[in-house]
Amino acid sequence: MSPFQSLHLPNGQTLGNRIAKAAMEENLADGQQAPDRALFRLYQAWAEGEAGLLLTGNVMIDRRAMTGPGGVVLEDERHLERFRQWASIGRAGGAHVWMQLNHPGRQTLANLGQQALAPSAVALDMGSFSKMFAEPKPMSEADIEEVIQRFATSAALAEKAGFSGVQIHAAHGYLLSQFLSPLTNRRSDHWGGSLENRARLLLAVVDAVRKVVSPGFCVAVKLNSADFQRGGFDADDARQVIQWLNEKPIDLLELSGGSYEAPAMQGEARDGRTLAREAYFLDMAKELASVARMPVMVTGGIRRLAIVEQVLDSGIAMAGIGTALAVEPQLVKHWREGRDSHPQLPPIRWKRKPLAALANMAVVKFQLQRLSRGRKTRPQVSALLALVLDRFYIARRTRQYRQAMGK
Repeated sequence: MSPFQSLHLPNGQTLGNRIAKAAMEENLADGQQAPDRALFRLYQAWAEGEAGLLLTGNVMIDRRAMTGPGGVVLEDERHLERFRQWASIGRAGGAHVWMQLNHPGRQTLANLGQQALAPSAVALDMGSFSKMFAEPKPMSEADIEEVIQRFATSAALAEKAGFSGVQIHAAHGYLLSQFLSPLTNRRSDHWGGSLENRARLLLAVVDAVRKVVSPGFCVAVKLNSADFQRGGFDADDARQVIQWLNEKPIDLLELSGGSYEAPAMQGEARDGRTLAREAYFLDMAKELASVARMPVMVTGGIRRLAIVEQVLDSGIAMAGIGTALAVEPQLVKHWREGRDSHPQLPPIRWKRKPLAALANMAVVKFQLQRLSRGRKTRPQVSALLALVLDRFYIARRTRQYRQAMGK
């Protein structure tokens, strides 16, 4: 199948081609956690690159629960005009622009000074890096109901701002993913125990979001095909959750994998073995897509047109590309023009896997920050330099965040 063939979604909307800019954490909000010129320039570069779908990086539903200090928050109308500008810039080239909505749960940095909420009091296990993250507090019934409402509120605001859809983030070890995993959800009430109970929050969020947006507004879900941790959420669990999602008005299901503890989304399993360099999750996604009644997208390491074609020929509806589009935002346009472009970053083979994962993210964010300033990317940047610069940037943004929050 041609990657440049359109994709018709269940709600009647159409994506111009089968390639999506996958979500990457940008941390480029202004001091008020709102989008501004840096994000506008970044999304202008991607809008000109001709992907059929642009998925934003994390947009947080609660400013007290951040994946990083420079994250965007959408919880009320205070900066709605700037969100309108962001959506307008992203859609200028004809792409759909969907806002990824998220809550970090226990994956909250300790130095932000906020109380981390989670299904259970299970702290992150990242060896010597564990203390970087706040000790989580088990959520009360009221906390859970508030999260459901916040997802719905943010989705309604995203539609009001002109985005054409939202993606509910239930992967990569964030809050909804934490509820799905028996390793992090040890509750004994109706939100824990059986998989049906552990999936209850995700399904409730989908229902709440769909209820407050129009039928033509797209609602997508990002789900782990597996957590890549022994005893965690696995492919059998994912298959059952997909069957439950089949009964919901979902327009696209993105399959990924991993978490902060097992960064499979970067090509590493929990035991440190390296996964396939491109289309990490394709084999698992092919099997899971066979039970899905909505279009399925797979993300993870794709950087060559031949791999995109392989993904689509396997029965997957859409290919999501992250890092390669951080290096070359015009990649899809180049492919359409017949160029054999396959951008990549040098692999980071440090022995300390958590540190290597942080460095990998820092190198990607280094490229995003250059694009946000209207500059060319530098894929050969030193991983150590990128990591040091990122640590300084996060420290400065953390001080700004704590000051804004009165901490």
